[in-house]
Amino acid sequence: MADNKNKSKNNTKAKNVTANTDLSDPSLYTNRELSWLKFNLRIIEEARDKSNPLMERVKFLSISASNLDEFFMVRVASLRDMAEAGYKGRDIAGMSVKEQLGAVGKATHEMERLQYNTFNHMLLSALKNAGFELLLSHRDMSDDEAEYADRYFENSIYPVLTPMAVDSSRPFPLIANKTLNIAAMLDVEEGGLLGGKQNIGDKVFAAVQVPSVLPRLIELPASGEGHRRFIMLEQIILRNIQKVFLGYSIVCTASFRVMRSADFTIDEDEAADLLQEIEKQLKARRRGRAICLEVENGTDKKLLNRLLTELDLKEEDVYTTDGPIDLTFLMKIYSTEGFDEFKEHAYASPQPVTAFEKENNVFDVIKKGDVLMHHPYESFEPVVRFISQAASDPSVLAIKQTLYRVSGNSPIIKALAQAADNGKQVTVLVELKARFDEENNIVWARMLEQAGCHVIYGLVGLKTHSKITLVVRREEDGIRRYVHLSTGNYNDSTAKLYTDVGLFTCSETIGEDATAVFNMLSGYSEPRGWNKLSVAPLWLKDRFLYLIDRETDNAKEGKEAHIIAKINALCDPDIISALYAASMAGVKVELIVRGICSLKVGIPGISENISVRSIVGNYLEHARIFYFYNEGKKEYYLASADWMPRNLERRVELLFPVEKQELKDKLEHILEYQLKDTLKAHVMDDNGDYQRVDLRGKEKFCAQLAFSLEAVEESKRREEEESTGRLFMPETGQPHGSLIKKS
Repeated sequence: MADNKNKSKNNTKAKNVTANTDLSDPSLYTNRELSWLKFNLRIIEEARDKSNPLMERVKFLSISASNLDEFFMVRVASLRDMAEAGYKGRDIAGMSVKEQLGAVGKATHEMERLQYNTFNHMLLSALKNAGFELLLSHRDMSDDEAEYADRYFENSIYPVLTPMAVDSSRPFPLIANKTLNIAAMLDVEEGGLLGGKQNIGDKVFAAVQVPSVLPRLIELPASGEGHRRFIMLEQIILRNIQKVFLGYSIVCTASFRVMRSADFTIDEDEAADLLQEIEKQLKARRRGRAICLEVENGTDKKLLNRLLTELDLKEEDVYTTDGPIDLTFLMKIYSTEGFDEFKEHAYASPQPVTAFEKENNVFDVIKKGDVLMHHPYESFEPVVRFISQAASDPSVLAIKQTLYRVSGNSPIIKALAQAADNGKQVTVLVELKARFDEENNIVWARMLEQAGCHVIYGLVGLKTHSKITLVVRREEDGIRRYVHLSTGNYNDSTAKLYTDVGLFTCSETIGEDATAVFNMLSGYSEPRGWNKLSVAPLWLKDRFLYLIDRETDNAKEGKEAHIIAKINALCDPDIISALYAASMAGVKVELIVRGICSLKVGIPGISENISVRSIVGNYLEHARIFYFYNEGKKEYYLASADWMPRNLERRVELLFPVEKQELKDKLEHILEYQLKDTLKAHVMDDNGDYQRVDLRGKEKFCAQLAFSLEAVEESKRREEEESTGRLFMPETGQPHGSLIKKS
């Protein structure tokens, strides 16, 4: 990668600005919530991009809806709590809580309008042309289809429904978080008295939940070759709503959904059993305070007001949808069989990791030297094999691992349980506070405990977000420690969808550090110092600031200085301030930030040497990679942490160096391609908005696709090497390499 040359005139300018600039000035920062919403907007742009295969566009719009749901349940809920508590503080951008809620409300309303514009005006017609027709109203069904829908209602839907009327004897029902419901205003007719003090002609409010146990997309009888028609479950219920409320006349109906706060705080000092306390909080999440109400367009005003009153919401909390409520159902369309031709097929499945391909014993491979893996382009299988072999290897004495998020049918969990059954000492830290994975993690924790593993639930007041596994093995020359460190979770499912980097090593110094990490987690034993690892919340932030400041000092001395950071989020004020100071000194700072970025570029005299790009593509960018030029002695680090206060101050996180030159070259290659991307990259402009790369005069290049194709090419080269006896050697800077005859 090209390193910038610093010029003395830049240094002089920087010193003048530094003397008069307050780097904590709120005008230098972007609010984190608004920055996140811009990230979600980039996902919607992928749904609107006609160069993407149709079903991938459908998937992106579904992801944007799911993201927005979580944003409401966590971030907006948190702002509401602060407002109610009378919090007077301001964020790093100088915004009060009230100002943030106002700005977020305006932006989210605009975002939902854009989502439905994309759905109605771009995707529906394209889906129909592809042979997938979605009927938005039951009135659009043919007679034969209506007859089929009515039979389906009688046989499959009606037995599951529970109508809930509200009157003096029946209180307003609990509307569970994120569930789809149908509200109705009813007129009481003769014979329709279901109890309570009702009189003929009275208006009664009622609701019925759309059953989540039934598929939301219902395929109608075949209407023609290559053309399939579908309707939403709630439309079949609406068509038959009179059968649900016999003895009443239906005045009006409306589909609606309530988003509730999913944020909870646990007093861990007071909780006698953390696992039981979290279980209790999970049940409370379903009935947390309402944050917003989604209703379909044209909802009767009286019906809407009744919902607002009962849910204690205001008009600004209402989101009116121009189409089916809850667009996350689009993932069901994406998963519908028969439409594979409209999906992305350019990306290959994960390829075998070269180092492990010919050698079955993972410990023998790691003993030969460190191994770096780039997922999902390279398979996650060696990580699973690492745990599985450790579980059955008679020489293995102990396995220690942190688990934050794991898959639903995790082979790693099974291997750990098997290891305990085989008499190994197995210690597993299961982070029960991993948001929205709490329920799964409770199940895994109990299963591991029953299998005989020693299970830790993390440190009081901190989430353990680090990804580390330690295997202790007795060998001929003594005890050897094998370590796996990663930027991503031990989740074999998401390892096929998220880009992450993992490192295998049996370095003595890292092994000592790994032991110290687990001793700290299990026994609160704080080591006197660390060899190679940097650990949050006590040491990691200072390490990052030192590395940034070192480049700043070098730049001030007229030396080359360069920082590249690939992260998911950047909003820590101390880190941003240090990056501004580095830029002012003349350091070239290149940031690849997938989501939140509170830093601003292009501020005269402050951030002119900083660039920010975000890549939103086929895979979710998740790796954290850090590069520091260090006077030509280039340093590369990987981490589980982003540059956010929560990662650096309230979580157990790990930063680890990559020191083998061959592996450093691999990381350099990853960063080069990310900075070269012109198709999936969005670049921040001086206004804080993100623009697609202007392709005029530039090569069309997609980093993710290039990595996938290279992984396939590497596999082909290995096959050719085996079959022909020739060695395919890559040349520096030439990813496709050249053929050299073996001697």
